[in-house]
Amino acid sequence: MRVGIDATCWANRRGYGRFAREIVTAMARVAPEDQFVCFLDPKSAACFELQAPNVTQVVVPTKAAPSDAASASGSRSLADMLRMSRAVAGEPLDVFFSPSVYSYFPLPPRLRAIVTIHDAIAERFPLLTLPSRRARLFWRIKTWVAVRQARKILAVSSYAAREVSRAHRIPLDRIAIAVEAPSPAYRPARDPATVESAAKAAGLPVGARWFTYVGGFNPHKNVPAIVRAHARLSREMGDRAPYLLLVGTVDADVFHGDQPAIKAAIADARTSSLVRWTGYVDDDRLALLHSGAIALLLLSESEGFGLPAVEAAACDTPVVATLESPLPELLEGGGFFVRPGDDESLLAALRQLATDSRLRALMGARAGERARALSWDRAAEACLAALREVAA
Repeated sequence: MRVGIDATCWANRRGYGRFAREIVTAMARVAPEDQFVCFLDPKSAACFELQAPNVTQVVVPTKAAPSDAASASGSRSLADMLRMSRAVAGEPLDVFFSPSVYSYFPLPPRLRAIVTIHDAIAERFPLLTLPSRRARLFWRIKTWVAVRQARKILAVSSYAAREVSRAHRIPLDRIAIAVEAPSPAYRPARDPATVESAAKAAGLPVGARWFTYVGGFNPHKNVPAIVRAHARLSREMGDRAPYLLLVGTVDADVFHGDQPAIKAAIADARTSSLVRWTGYVDDDRLALLHSGAIALLLLSESEGFGLPAVEAAACDTPVVATLESPLPELLEGGGFFVRPGDDESLLAALRQLATDSRLRALMGARAGERARALSWDRAAEACLAALREVAA
């Protein structure tokens, strides 16, 4: 096959950017007989490092990077989208793959395509994700066009497939599934000194213990609930109180943010001395922070996959994660799974992991087992099978 790929989200540091980088790289690796034509804007081209004989680049001179312009409060220009569409029309392709509906642009009418819809969070919680009527309108138009142009939809888990099916009224047999996996960078750290060094760089004192939250600081992520539970546990534990690391970009996220509410929760709880905002942390250093953490916390209203939890699990770290996700199945036995809004169960989970080292070790080992059973190569093979079906 000659496969066109929307690679304009390559520069994005959130989950859908990771998905694009990992699955496209794996597809090129497992299918050397296929050709992959990656369409990029200048920003994504600047960080596009995939070099393979069966991968070519087409750089389209857009005025704004789609990974920036398709923000919660903005919109992409029609001219830029038309430039992308014309570039695709100028290449002989058998099928087209969009790794994310987020950066989707209209395709030539006869071109067969698959588009990835990672979750139905914007449809289920529009006021938590899209702050204005204008943003919600543009999102609805974009997803409506994408769903109708695509011959098939790709989802990243069975949970996400069911959510997407309900939100967009798509039959489940029209949805293929390619389950995500941790990057090879995420593995247990064997050298305590390197973990201690990463902890020091994150602003933690020698001998500290900590929980990690990794992701965006968006309303649907429920980070204030994590802050409040951590504060209650800290009061119980006194001098032995663990720290809370909030890991993620604080100034370059184009999604709808909730940092003022998080900072207010910290101020109300009087735990500023126990909370560290780390900013963006690269994979190698984050793997060290995960390896030393008590647990990874991810209590979102919903997650189509929950990649930060799976990456932490690959470091033999247990999770306390939302039930509204595929994580209870993917990481079964590897942590506690809590319904959003159940503050007492959240506190109980933090307490058990912080005070029972044997339980933490058992759950961490199980989490690592489950996470390492996942594979980007298998995800790529599932995506390729769907592309072959659509192209036939």
